[in-house]
Amino acid sequence: MNTQGKCFKYGDNVDTDVIIPARYLNTSDAKELALHCMEDIDTEFVKNVKQGDVMVAGWNFGCGSSREHAPLVIKTCGTGCVIAKSFARIFYRNAINIGLPILECEEAADEIAANDEVKVDFDTGIITDITTGKTYTAQPFPPFIQNIIKCGGLLASLKEAQKND
Repeated sequence: MNTQGKCFKYGDNVDTDVIIPARYLNTSDAKELALHCMEDIDTEFVKNVKQGDVMVAGWNFGCGSSREHAPLVIKTCGTGCVIAKSFARIFYRNAINIGLPILECEEAADEIAANDEVKVDFDTGIITDITTGKTYTAQPFPPFIQNIIKCGGLLASLKEAQKND
């Protein structure tokens, strides 16, 4: 499983209220919510993000409330992966549960620049900054978590497992 796209770069402590402001949580429609993804720190994000693009951030990405809406809107916008120095624990788990690929890699988070073209191989954890030619290695998820992400989230993977039993 791979993704490739343009980098959207953010700093440390990007909280869930920035990812999806609470004022929009009066709907459960993921597409409607995704229209407001990152708007408080990047008003152009939703207009410019394309399928497969990559978010790169610093420490503690997804801190704040435990809302599952945050990784859901990132995924619904078409973002192929979030790379950060670290993730808040609940965001990390929520991302896996909804099938949003995430990787922790300090060096990549420091060196990849906004608008760089980035390719990610989830099976190996290899992150390639195509713009600079530099590669980075993140710890890939074990196969059972990769399967959850490939299926589109925890519930979808459980349904798939039931079909195969």
